Amino acid sequence: VGTVRYPRLVARDADCAARLKERTLTKLYNERTPWLADCHARLDAAVAAAYGWPADLPDEAILERLLALNQAAAHCAANATARLSDLP
Repeated sequence: VGTVRYPRLVARDADCAARLKERTLTKLYNERTPWLADCHARLDAAVAAAYGWPADLPDEAILERLLALNQAAAHCAANATARLSDLP
């Protein structure tokens, strides 16, 4: 449940198989194509908007805010557990 299966690409011939073998995520990201950079910029902006943050926050500020959110969530979880354990 919850697992999505994607069909594998099946090469038509040996030449296609060799070309498919060379198409890796590492190579894609190392090429730093403009369309991929644009996709990541859009994703970053959407995530920032979801948090209610400006899209141009520096990485350090993002990490500080994420740490603060994580600490607040951990504190809430710890307090909720403590309160539940006090119940008869």
